[in-house]
Amino acid sequence: MNRPYAERAPIMADKMIFLNLPVNDLQRSKEFYVSLGWSINEDFTDEKASCVVIDDNICLMLLTKEFYKTFSERPIADTAAYSAAAYAVALPSREAVDEITEAALKAGGAEETAKSERRGQEAEVGMYGRTFLDIDGHQWEPFYMPNPTS
Repeated sequence: MNRPYAERAPIMADKMIFLNLPVNDLQRSKEFYVSLGWSINEDFTDEKASCVVIDDNICLMLLTKEFYKTFSERPIADTAAYSAAAYAVALPSREAVDEITEAALKAGGAEETAKSERRGQEAEVGMYGRTFLDIDGHQWEPFYMPNPTS
């Protein structure tokens, strides 16, 4: 982020979601998310933070833990030991769910199996999903559910 903000600020959508995630190793986390097929917005990336673009309206802000501490007075959750949140991402097919999960595993993430009761309930409504943890333990829930109106 060397240029003044006004010179580098892209036009943004009216409504966007930015998830701020504390990470142990910013470079390694960037590489993990790029391996999922997402991109880095270099205009909003420096040595303390990196903007990962999921789509036009959703971005992750990967923040070093020291920088993240400036956002809250509360302690940072140990996501390696505790579930702090589950980020669900709707995808266009079962294959897309498998592809992103397999990419996450190949990049150093871990798969977490959901309780069979939950997966059974999801299957009843035609939903297919998997769960993976990124390298810092943040929980992702990619899923596919056919549109009942199509």
